[in-house]
Amino acid sequence: MSVPRTILASAAALALVGAAACGGGNGETQRPAGATALYDALPDGVKEAGVIRFAGDSHPPYRIVANDGKTVTGIDKEVQDALGKALGVRTEISIVSGLPAALSGMLASRYDAFNGPVKDTAEREKQFDAIVWMVTRTSYLIPKAGSSAIKSSSDLCGKRIAGTAGSIVEDQAKRLTEWCAQQGKPAIDFIGLADTNGTILAAESGRADAAGMTESAALDVMQKQKDTFTYVTQTDEQGAGVDQLAMLVPKAGGLGPVMLDAFKEIFKNGEYKKIMDKYGLQTVAVEEPKMNTAAAG
Repeated sequence: MSVPRTILASAAALALVGAAACGGGNGETQRPAGATALYDALPDGVKEAGVIRFAGDSHPPYRIVANDGKTVTGIDKEVQDALGKALGVRTEISIVSGLPAALSGMLASRYDAFNGPVKDTAEREKQFDAIVWMVTRTSYLIPKAGSSAIKSSSDLCGKRIAGTAGSIVEDQAKRLTEWCAQQGKPAIDFIGLADTNGTILAAESGRADAAGMTESAALDVMQKQKDTFTYVTQTDEQGAGVDQLAMLVPKAGGLGPVMLDAFKEIFKNGEYKKIMDKYGLQTVAVEEPKMNTAAAG
């Protein structure tokens, strides 16, 4: 029995569509409709995957993880969505158990980037491109129920401070300890934990006297748990300064310079300001993104 010519034509058309969807059989990745120069500059691996994979631990208000352990909202999600739109690819966040897991996961090519907030250091820049997109000062969240002895950051000497292991807070606590020693006061007892939620619980339970975190994170906690906490902020005299916070991208993958250009785009189109204003982060916003500022300095 002969096959109707219309059916043969339809089958041929479907075959052509299928071939086009697979890159025409030549192994090349199809360029998305409306792709920009930023997309064209992406590493081939990212183009083939069609996604930029971010690592992230639980760190409100940057990453607010739902009870399912997968759904993420917050500053990071919105920044990454804006960057993905500028680059022409989607983004996704995988929750990890802290900074060491994020760093090792990126070096093992499981993730393409980590949005921190993490301090830009010359040591980290040996393996990662660091794109600075905000600044911060370290603050210490103190339960009001036990805060009578802590009225300023100088009162933290000799106290137990919980913070995320390997984070900027740990480095800041070391500087504060040095200041305490210069004043003839006892050292800080730093308790390194996996994430910000853990540090808050440590302070609430009495395991720690205070929980160290970025000032924006401290303000977020106080807003959500009114009348539960107070906080103090480390001073310049105590070694705080204003730290440069960055997104880290493995140098080996070649994504860093393109990501910097994507940040420049969201600064230019107003998305960066919109997000920072939404979360009340105007005081820690920067005028422009920069890459690898520690080594340059």
